[in-house]
Amino acid sequence: MPIAEADAAVLKTAADWVRYAASRFNAAGLFFGHGTDNAIDEALALVLHVLHLDHDLPPYLLNAHLTAPETSAIRELVEARLDSRKPLAYLIQRAWFAGLEFFVDERVLVPRSPIAELIERRFEPWLDAERIDRVLDIGTGSGCIAIACAHYLPGAHVDAIDVSADALAVAAENVARHGVAERVELIPSDLFEALSGRRYDLIVSNPPYVDAAEMAALEPEFRHEPRLGLAAGEDGLDCVARILEAAGRHLNPDGALIVEVGASHMAFEARWPDLPVTWLEFERGGEGVLLLSADALS
Repeated sequence: MPIAEADAAVLKTAADWVRYAASRFNAAGLFFGHGTDNAIDEALALVLHVLHLDHDLPPYLLNAHLTAPETSAIRELVEARLDSRKPLAYLIQRAWFAGLEFFVDERVLVPRSPIAELIERRFEPWLDAERIDRVLDIGTGSGCIAIACAHYLPGAHVDAIDVSADALAVAAENVARHGVAERVELIPSDLFEALSGRRYDLIVSNPPYVDAAEMAALEPEFRHEPRLGLAAGEDGLDCVARILEAAGRHLNPDGALIVEVGASHMAFEARWPDLPVTWLEFERGGEGVLLLSADALS
């Protein structure tokens, strides 16, 4: 969707481009759910990326005039977002999770789980952070949960598993970037298949949980993400059921399982009405994250 030369000629500042891009994004009906939730924040993130500036910049800098190369780069990225309907994170190959920056591409989901807030709080008050020695991240994707756990729990060793070799390749790049290779072990495994004999103080997972009806109605932005990381059967709980069945055998006695089921939380309660689940709440938004103790699973 080329931007007219006449339009581009009158857009002089970063603020001009944020306003213009947001208007174009809204007019085109883009979907926002991969790091931002509205057109203005999306446009601002795009512009700041090109300018190599952080969100905490002094506001007056948004009114500074742009150079010709900066204008050209912003223009190209706005057009790419409009034309491709790819999430911005894929276009810039950059996403943030729990205050940390990660490389992402279309081999992995864009990080966006509310579990980030739990990690930043070191899982307290639900767990004693000082007693978390071994963590398992199921379906690690980009490695964001595993790496964030290693960052906020510096005494813990983290196993990060995924069935996708492509995802593990992305995770390996992020492990190297964050310098945590000594404490984050990447393991190719279909859930617990390759983990015989391993036990953990904490198992955490953001598994596939999109049900069949929701998969059929996905916005174009989500269709650029790997289906393997989203689709989970008729009720969205195929993968979760397998985790529940085996997790107890891999938890230490005082351990806990934390799983995100998102919009499938009502289906979860209908399927397992007697499980003593704690549904976690978040200050920054998000729902459908459950906690189960090792005792409950056994």
